[in-house]
Amino acid sequence: MTAPIGILYEHPEWFIPLFEALDELGTPYERILVHEHHFDPALHPPPYQLVVNRMSPSAYLRGHGSGIFYTVSYLAYLEAHGVAVINGSNAYQIEISKARQLTLFEQVGVRYPRARVINHPAQALLAASGLRYPLIIKPNIGGSGARIQRFDTPEALQEAATAGKIDLGIDQTALVQEYLPAREGCIVRVEVLDHAFLYAIKVYPNPDSGFNLCPADICQVGTTPAMPTGASDNIVANYLAHPTEKPGLRIEPYTPPPAVIDQVLALARQAHLDVGGIEYLVNDQDGEPYFYDVNALSNFVTAAEQIVGFNPYARLAAYITRRAKLAGAAV
Repeated sequence: MTAPIGILYEHPEWFIPLFEALDELGTPYERILVHEHHFDPALHPPPYQLVVNRMSPSAYLRGHGSGIFYTVSYLAYLEAHGVAVINGSNAYQIEISKARQLTLFEQVGVRYPRARVINHPAQALLAASGLRYPLIIKPNIGGSGARIQRFDTPEALQEAATAGKIDLGIDQTALVQEYLPAREGCIVRVEVLDHAFLYAIKVYPNPDSGFNLCPADICQVGTTPAMPTGASDNIVANYLAHPTEKPGLRIEPYTPPPAVIDQVLALARQAHLDVGGIEYLVNDQDGEPYFYDVNALSNFVTAAEQIVGFNPYARLAAYITRRAKLAGAAV
């Protein structure tokens, strides 16, 4: 009997559009909710022939941090037994490590903001030596800009370190990184699928909105524990009425220069990234693109049909179906 497709995920709302797209194609699949899951390493072959990894590094913000590390072990089990995985362990290790992303940028030879990696707040000031302020402290495992801190002077950085106010995140590893001025006040997010360009958007953040640049409104859900029931529906409804705006952000379609798209695709190939978003900004100091984030879990922009002209979830569902057929799953 041919094994089915498994969709590994954590957030209860983010993947509704993907499930709907798969249902519309008639593609059978099983939902694998990671924080309600267990596996037996003695069970082989595993019960799937294709697993789609949609695990989020921001799960710890919703009380599911253990699932981040559990996923590492589960993917290793699947791959050891020949299960095809979309965004497998290589891509996932890049997703959950900003430090590994720096190594990726170095390997491919793209520009990125100068940075150092630390594993204790007391190292921050020394690591910052030779870097240009302002700086940010960016946790190794992030998610929607969570827990990033900005420091404009060495004194402010030292004061925060001494007072124990620097949060390195759940694996106690972080980047000390130069904060570059973005030309036009925006960043660019390029989405890739099957190692090809899918679409790109410019995201213009509100300076007072923090570092959450996720272009999907649903990214806001869960960051505010007191949010009332039904709030996510209201957010999405408002976004559908005003698709180029969301709380704190303005979004517009964009086509990057061909050389930048080539760099994005080179990063995706090196990271074994089947689907995801890669972000860069144009440094206003020299006019050059600088890459700073790789997202193996990519939440597509809300109201994509109005903004980029098509439904990316439909294309992702079609890609999953093709991969499943290649893996021998019943679709």
